Amino acid sequence: MSEERVERLLAEVHDDFGMIRVLEVADYRFLEFGDAIEQSCVFTADPSWLEYDYTRAMLIGALCHDAPESALFLGLGAGTLTQACLKFLPLEDVEAIELRPDVPRLAIEYLGLDDDPRLYIRIGDALELLDSAEPADLIFVDLYNDLGPAAGHLAWKFLENCQKKLAANGWLIINQWATDDGKPLGAALLRGLYHRHYWELPVKEGNVILLVPADLEQTLDIDALTARAQALAPRLGYSLESLIKAIRPAT
Repeated sequence: MSEERVERLLAEVHDDFGMIRVLEVADYRFLEFGDAIEQSCVFTADPSWLEYDYTRAMLIGALCHDAPESALFLGLGAGTLTQACLKFLPLEDVEAIELRPDVPRLAIEYLGLDDDPRLYIRIGDALELLDSAEPADLIFVDLYNDLGPAAGHLAWKFLENCQKKLAANGWLIINQWATDDGKPLGAALLRGLYHRHYWELPVKEGNVILLVPADLEQTLDIDALTARAQALAPRLGYSLESLIKAIRPAT
């Protein structure tokens, strides 16, 4: 390993769910759970930079809404997607629910998470706290541990309630694992729950991002989505167009 690629351990904590580490390699810092299971990657110079396609795909989900004012993040991680949404969208009220109290602490201390006055973080289980959250224009489900997706990713009632928590014209964005055939984990359940009325965006990390509208009358306007992404590209520093072209109807 060359000198600039040396890995430095910045923090390590143990809680009821296992181990959490923050590592630094060159210009990046990583949040890891358990035995080197990477949860988040932060570009130190710009914590709102989205390094991975799956986070960029989730931002595309946010751009499905023409002017979101509120967002709910179920699972915070290092907060890079939250930071990007706060920076690039006209959000006024953002809530994040995170299971592990050390995660937001470490994100603020080591991973550049801003103390934005629009952001409110609650600690606890998203499956239990969802009912007490405010309705939102955007809801993000990204509940992962060191073993993979948490139970909520296959929990019918929870996923149903996430959609019901959306404001009118809102969008639910789910970071779902992909199975070997490229379909999202729990595809049969999802088809039944959302009446096949959602869109999928497969990404190279082996996930499928689900874009679920608030109701059956709402559709995905690809042209408007593309236009919003093109307008944002100079500020983002990257293009989202190739990912938008990969969007497909529910499989």
